Amino acid sequence: MAKRVSLGLAIIIFLAGVVFTGLFNVGLSATNEMVFCTSCHSMKINLEELKETVHYKSASGVRATCADCHVPKSFGPKMVAKVLAYKDVMHEILGTIDTPEKYEAHRWGMANRVWDKMRATDSRECRSCHEWDAMDLAEQDRSARKRHGRARDEGKTCIDCHKGIAHEEPDEPDEEEAAGEA
Repeated sequence: MAKRVSLGLAIIIFLAGVVFTGLFNVGLSATNEMVFCTSCHSMKINLEELKETVHYKSASGVRATCADCHVPKSFGPKMVAKVLAYKDVMHEILGTIDTPEKYEAHRWGMANRVWDKMRATDSRECRSCHEWDAMDLAEQDRSARKRHGRARDEGKTCIDCHKGIAHEEPDEPDEEEAAGEA
């Protein structure tokens, strides 16, 4: 009798684990959708900027979404990114960045945090689509071919040269503005 109870309990625990895992994955997937990402007022600014770039509209019809650039594919780094994204939601709720004016006031700092993360990960999310080894430098124009070759040799990463590729590059605040924020 005890063996049947133990087996029954094991089956229930297993099935509960399967259901939890499925729901967890559905939730992760839903929070990677562009509709979810841009549901906050402040992120609509980014969406409008993205719509004007080759990452949104291209001759081939390939489109990068928010998650393609901002959420790692690997589970561990993805979980870290999801936890850290909580601060963006909180700043929206707290009213720190809930208007275009407030968003612009914080844009430089937010952009620099993203750029720093991209440098630290060797632009990992960019490389989901843009691998050095997959680039045909001979097909690029002379300037791009030269710059990409040099960047690779110097150990640069995508964001070192391509700031503002999907969103407007913010202006660096002058010394007075920076002192006022401190």
